[in-house]
Amino acid sequence: MNVTARKGVLVALCFVALCVEGFAQKKAYTGFPSLVWPKLYETTFVKAHDANGEYEKPVFKESVKTLSGKTIALPGYMVPFENGIKGKHFMLSSLPLNACFFCGVGGPETVVEVFLKEEVTYTEKPIEVEGTLILNDKNPDQMIYVLKNAVITGEAGF
Repeated sequence: MNVTARKGVLVALCFVALCVEGFAQKKAYTGFPSLVWPKLYETTFVKAHDANGEYEKPVFKESVKTLSGKTIALPGYMVPFENGIKGKHFMLSSLPLNACFFCGVGGPETVVEVFLKEEVTYTEKPIEVEGTLILNDKNPDQMIYVLKNAVITGEAGF
């Protein structure tokens, strides 16, 4: 094979490699596996008391505290609070519904309370939600993780 033919083959191989790489980057969901959920799972709990009695108070690790007030994206499953097919307030579970916190398998560190900017139709499909993470260690009537000003960025393909 002469020099010109080798250069042509090399250019063609580079073109194919770039096309394949570009195609691989066009996935619908790029956050899986989530790097945030494992950090949230590190939260532990201690017994605490307030005027209403005893409760489990979260103790956030430094890796979780660094996320507080920042915009994060999380994949998960919707768990609606209210009846109906639409809403702005729901739980996002890192686990499928049959294994979520409310079914006894996961702990409170596996769910995030979500407040969306706009009302959406609830879905059983996995989704990705983006919003500002708030850490809650004071109000036992609210989840320990709250996502405010959130938007659904799309379906999570897992």
